Amino acid sequence: MTAASLTETEVPLKRRLRRAERARQVKALALVLPLLVFLLFTFAGPIAGMLWRAVDDHEVRQVLPQTIAALASWDGKDLPDEKTYAALASDVLAARASGTIAIAAKRLNYALNGFRTILTSTSRNLKAAPEPGTAKETLGKINPAWRERATWTTIKDAGGPVTGFYLLAALDLTRNADGAIIAAPPDQAIYREVFIRTFLISLSVTALCLILGFPVAYLLATLPPARSNLLMIFVLLPFWTSLLVRTCAWIVLLQSKGVVNDSLHWLGIIDEPLRLIYNRFGVCVAMTHVLLPFMILPLYSSMKAISPAYMRAAASLGAPPVTAFLRIYLPQTLPGIGAGSLLVFILALGYYITPALVGGAADQMISYFIALYTTETANWGLASALGAVLLLATILLALVYGKLVQGQQVTGGMKN
Repeated sequence: MTAASLTETEVPLKRRLRRAERARQVKALALVLPLLVFLLFTFAGPIAGMLWRAVDDHEVRQVLPQTIAALASWDGKDLPDEKTYAALASDVLAARASGTIAIAAKRLNYALNGFRTILTSTSRNLKAAPEPGTAKETLGKINPAWRERATWTTIKDAGGPVTGFYLLAALDLTRNADGAIIAAPPDQAIYREVFIRTFLISLSVTALCLILGFPVAYLLATLPPARSNLLMIFVLLPFWTSLLVRTCAWIVLLQSKGVVNDSLHWLGIIDEPLRLIYNRFGVCVAMTHVLLPFMILPLYSSMKAISPAYMRAAASLGAPPVTAFLRIYLPQTLPGIGAGSLLVFILALGYYITPALVGGAADQMISYFIALYTTETANWGLASALGAVLLLATILLALVYGKLVQGQQVTGGMKN
């Protein structure tokens, strides 16, 4: 067969192979497309919306457009000029007529306490547009706050379309009248403490789950299959029970007249009921009970892959059981420990129902405040900013975990 005939037969074959590969890829994409669309609308979309609301700031610009435009050239050192006062008077009259003054008042009140009163009183007392050249005097008589530089700085900072106000507030920071970032006043600085509390509770629950879950996972991995499967059913049993039911069960058990206190009193161990609920102890106990299976399952998966021959080989070489466990068995479970700890910690960070039901006022986590600003005060900007900070912390933890696992694999490969 000549070279020309070989080329003529090879080219169509290559084309058919490429077509077949493209068809296979299109079929694979068609199979996963519904899942991608579902994740886009139920996961990626809401997260993107939350991140946007954390920096979105359109309310004041929408209600007071002339004022924001006039303040664009203001240097912030002295009071604005007469033109800016006249623009504000015009915007206030237009907002009162359209019924939107409360929107701007609500947003500005987040930045400066009492601004709602300033704006609504001005809207109520400003009967008509001031005479030319008298707007500054007229507004100053209605409310002396219009003669203060901080009032105008607040309006300018809220002029949007994007802002760092909510993200700064989520970190207990704010801007002063000169635009510099400073610490928030002590009576408003609560979120750092709440974040620290959230991380401490999550770490405590993760440690408790690891301490309690490791022996259970080891037992599951070493028992015969029949007994191991039976024990696994008890591990999975909490997944079949409502979270609310499990949390309420701990209220029954830990309250002052509950099963635990009554049993301790009957045994003569205590004379007065112990306070086991509506505090940090109750939160950690209830959350540990809920999250324990999420620690056991990764540990069990990791331990099940470890061959018993390793421990037998260590024993045959004269290693004591404790030494063999610490130097042979435990290092091989580190991926399971890392995966379970990360999973439990991330889940614990966002817990809301359990701390709200069994914790006290000093035990509420950041999710409580996110829910508060979302449902009760409708401060979606601050709620989104708190959620964004929590999301960033979670992503950083996942990245750190990935680096640790990668380093562990490299180290293990070098040792081998």
